[in-house]
Amino acid sequence: MTALPPDPDPMDTPSEERAGGVPPGEISPQSAQTSASKNADHVAGRNLNPRAIIGVVAVLLFVLIFAAVAVGVIIQM
Repeated sequence: MTALPPDPDPMDTPSEERAGGVPPGEISPQSAQTSASKNADHVAGRNLNPRAIIGVVAVLLFVLIFAAVAVGVIIQM
């Protein structure tokens, strides 16, 4: 078995112009063709675990206390 040369034949590759383009009549190199995985993506489950619930409740409690203190300060003015 003979190994293929590492560089393509210059006669088979399009030449470049000064600006990096391809002259009219020549075909530009094609980009790599890749395909998606055949494995189906799993649907993400709900991430509503006890730690998340405690965090949401803590933030809501903080917001309610902040709003109550703000209303109290405004009323005392």
